[in-house]
Amino acid sequence: MRRLSLLFALTLLCGLFAVSASAADAMPQVGTAAPAFRLQDQNGHWRSPADYHGHWLVLYFYPKDFTPGCTTEVCTFRDDIAKLRQAGASVVGVSLDDAKSHAKFAAKYHVPFPLLADTDRKTATEYGVLSNMLGFHYAKRTTFLIDPQGKIAKVYVDVDPKANSSQVLADLVRLKQAAH
Repeated sequence: MRRLSLLFALTLLCGLFAVSASAADAMPQVGTAAPAFRLQDQNGHWRSPADYHGHWLVLYFYPKDFTPGCTTEVCTFRDDIAKLRQAGASVVGVSLDDAKSHAKFAAKYHVPFPLLADTDRKTATEYGVLSNMLGFHYAKRTTFLIDPQGKIAKVYVDVDPKANSSQVLADLVRLKQAAH
């Protein structure tokens, strides 16, 4: 019986790594066009990457509203929003939570940017960030910096919720200077 439990645990663990590896392979790479989507935000407005064409877009995926790391990350982007906007970027968060959950989360933490509801998991799949742990689906904490032409300029994988916003800001400034 113990051998069977160990075998089950190893099979499960290998399955988790297989999902992560295949998702990483599917992630859009720097220089490629950002996958299109159309998702509803916390206020019921529909958003797509085309709405931001001609501007920099910080598109960050996070696992779940109201969890400690996700709250830290949304608040850090919130606190840095003036600097990010001054650098020419819009910020958009995405998780698998519904628009109602996003509305409560945004209201509680005074979020001044869209939080998009990817309830059908299509966008997370297109961006290679959909993960599954023991039957629970979530978007892996990953950020994409998308240039004004709609191409992926930078990808941040397994980000630190406290540091992500400042990393993106520093890279945004650097990339804009390199373009001039």
